[in-house]
Amino acid sequence: QVRLVESGGGLVQAGGSLRLSCAASERTFSPAVMGWFRQAPGKEREFVARITITWNIGATDYAESVKGRFTISRDNAKNTMYLQMNSLKPEDTAVYYCAAMTAIGPLRADYAYNYWGQGAQVTVSS
Repeated sequence: QVRLVESGGGLVQAGGSLRLSCAASERTFSPAVMGWFRQAPGKEREFVARITITWNIGATDYAESVKGRFTISRDNAKNTMYLQMNSLKPEDTAVYYCAAMTAIGPLRADYAYNYWGQGAQVTVSS
């Protein structure tokens, strides 16, 4: 079973930056789409960003709340996905999850993703 392992979370002041990484445990893992979701305390998990891997390669999409501040990317050689987060705001505080979809489904729907990381805490102080 493929595992997605996240790293890079932490505490940062408002206006700062963090980069999250998500590495797949198997080099041959090649999902159709990978994405990032987040869940803040007391709120439902929400879509953040996604990138297509084997279909419409490299196409990205972002939630309106992060557009222009976050950038999703993937290093195919390292089989690792990244989320560069700039101009962070306190409302970005959440547990961030990476996810992978092996069969094409609704690209912003968490139920369509069948592999998940363990989550990384991101805390932005004001």
